[in-house]
Amino acid sequence: MRTVIGNALEAAGYDIETASNGSEAVETVATFDPDVVTMDVEMPEMGGIDAVERIMTTNPTPILMLSVHTERGAEATLDALERGAVDFLHKPDGSDSRNIAHLSDDVVDAVDELAEADVSSVALARASAAAYATRSGRADSAGRGTTTGNAVAGGGAETRLNPDSGTIDPEAGPGIGAPIDPDEDAAPVAVDGDRADAPTVVLGASTGGPKIVERLFERLPADLEAKVLVVQHMPPGFTERFADRLDANSAYDVSEAADRDWVRAGEVAVAPGNHHLEVARNVNGALRLRLDDGKRVHGVRPSIDVTMESAAERVSDALCGIVLTGMGRDGAAGIEAIKAAGGRTIAQDEATSPVFGIPCQAIETGCVDTIAPANGIAEAIVDAFTTDGENDE
Repeated sequence: MRTVIGNALEAAGYDIETASNGSEAVETVATFDPDVVTMDVEMPEMGGIDAVERIMTTNPTPILMLSVHTERGAEATLDALERGAVDFLHKPDGSDSRNIAHLSDDVVDAVDELAEADVSSVALARASAAAYATRSGRADSAGRGTTTGNAVAGGGAETRLNPDSGTIDPEAGPGIGAPIDPDEDAAPVAVDGDRADAPTVVLGASTGGPKIVERLFERLPADLEAKVLVVQHMPPGFTERFADRLDANSAYDVSEAADRDWVRAGEVAVAPGNHHLEVARNVNGALRLRLDDGKRVHGVRPSIDVTMESAAERVSDALCGIVLTGMGRDGAAGIEAIKAAGGRTIAQDEATSPVFGIPCQAIETGCVDTIAPANGIAEAIVDAFTTDGENDE
């Protein structure tokens, strides 16, 4: 796998350094300061999850995980994203039409995007990883795992974390400089004022999204009583595990969507991998869902646009569309549709987006009401659905 991926990246013009296990990967990143790291989930000596944590603790770098398409592989991949990895690709295993050639092409495309990732946003991910390690007592863990990894070497990431304070050091490079308080950030947002009845949220994300979505749901208040549809670009198998993780860390009842499901106040439906998620009906404040395995939109399925456009057409109650980090333009047309239908729209800002493609394309439509950092999205959602009681604006 290292040879195949290394050859594909060399052919694309990258300088390559490789490592055969997690420990070597950590050392290689420290020595060569690469633009991007590709990392297998399972490796000898130190597994990919622990290696991600170590790298994000010492040399914040965009990390692309490679994962087997199994329940265990999906859970491990989501753990790696929680520790600071930015994105993942699943390795072909014969369960679908993907092969090594497809993986090679996908890796090159993903590395091209991640090589341009905002260093300051990666440093924020690193701060989250450090906070996770501290809370779980894993900061000095050596970790043992069980396959292969490779580092893609190139330029340098100058942002560094202050090891004493646990905050990004603005003097060390182009970091944001804002302290990260995981306990404060995880507190649910207060709902003050009058709340809209039966509000609906449609949330779309891609590269770098899972960890940000998880943090958002930790802060989304139960008393907002929203119905939420989540479209996170992920393959089948991963979305079910992702929904389970959101459910475990949220006041909302979260599940992977099934055809003809109903979503009511306080419930969340996650679009399943390889299916578009549509709103079929809106009855008495509840949403009836429909799944569609039709053609891909913008090369992806599920598509953010499909869900947002169906919500804009059929949701008559208060509606808010949000686009988060990711590559491509999926979501821009959906944001336009929600705005045209009288809904509110939110986009993640550039500084906290590992990949600013999706939010940027939405903002350029002129239909985004609020641009917010990752840790301000929950407040923006609450603001979209509440008033001070004096007017409806």
